[in-house]
Amino acid sequence: MAQDGGTAAQDRLYALADWYDAEALLTVEERHVLCRLRDFLDREAKPLLADYWERGEFPEQLARPLIDLDLMEPAGLTGARDAERIPARGIYQGFRIFELGRTDASLATWYTAQAGLFRTAIRVGASAEQQAEWMPKVIDFSLKGVFSLTEPESGSDIAGGLSTTARRERDSWVLDGAKRWIGGAATADVLAVFARDVADGQVKAFLVDRQADGVTLEKIRGKTSLRMMQNAHITLEGVRVPESMRLHNVNSFRDVAAMLRAMRSDVAWIATGIQAGAFEAALRYVTGRNQFGRPVGSFQLVQEKLARILGNVTASLSLVVRLTEQQAKGIYRDQDSALAKMQTSLFMRDTVALAREVVGGNGITLEADVARFHADAEAVYSYEGTHEINALIVGRALTGESAFTR
Repeated sequence: MAQDGGTAAQDRLYALADWYDAEALLTVEERHVLCRLRDFLDREAKPLLADYWERGEFPEQLARPLIDLDLMEPAGLTGARDAERIPARGIYQGFRIFELGRTDASLATWYTAQAGLFRTAIRVGASAEQQAEWMPKVIDFSLKGVFSLTEPESGSDIAGGLSTTARRERDSWVLDGAKRWIGGAATADVLAVFARDVADGQVKAFLVDRQADGVTLEKIRGKTSLRMMQNAHITLEGVRVPESMRLHNVNSFRDVAAMLRAMRSDVAWIATGIQAGAFEAALRYVTGRNQFGRPVGSFQLVQEKLARILGNVTASLSLVVRLTEQQAKGIYRDQDSALAKMQTSLFMRDTVALAREVVGGNGITLEADVARFHADAEAVYSYEGTHEINALIVGRALTGESAFTR
């Protein structure tokens, strides 16, 4: 895909990262939208990233222009009239995440917090009437939300360990508890909070006004990964939520699991994009630096590592493309998304380590780019299901036996 205003060298790097041209699966219209995104990221985002990553702040000036690119469900994307919106194809959505991830993991996480996690909460958890009211606002970001499931003492064991409570009082609910690692909460309008109903012990979901009485947000500091992404610790004390703001199709953790099944594939696309970004940064460096009177990229050991990196990227892209094609047919299985998230994350860890290695001492500097990918990969490796949890999901499907502790 040629990039408007891009250099031939940069276009070549993009093409090399997609070795088998998976992008050819996209329509002309889809490629055009992604081209606009890539151009924006190169011109406006990349020059800011090192500074904001070091400061631990999100570049808020990028938020509105990214929203204005109309990436979630661009009007006319599939040839419809401009006024008509048709749900974007999954393969387009995947490559949208890939483009964001190859630029920066925090940008990808920030965008998918709305376009992936929160949108999935509404798509899966809301009633038809609620969807009709809320989904258009989710798509145009006039209703910004975040997915608030993880708790201070429960991450991987959230299914049984979720301790935030919901108590029904006539036409409203009272929520008490805490959530942690909630990205983008400080700028959201609502928090999609998951709580256990004290009456029946089942998990319910609620859209909580971020500024409601009893809601307290605290920025999590001291992070060494995803430093630009603003994660929050949320405390809920006697927070009242009307019944109309309960997601009516969430009545057990089984309904939450359906959301996670869909969202894990997004994270696999992010992990793949991170690898592409690290690969491009490493290749750019070794072809532009000389040592011992010759380009670093001419050394055998460097070329071997580059080939391994490319193999990881290509294998990951093949995984996520095939998973997305299966989901487009309506095939959603826990083990499929778990396998993709598990394996792309393993490849990602190997890729960013090799990329940092071939850049040498400069690989630990933000100027060379690979350090950012190297550090941010650690957060992506763990969120939306750790390696171990995803491996056990796959293992359960293989053997018919659950190895999860009870």
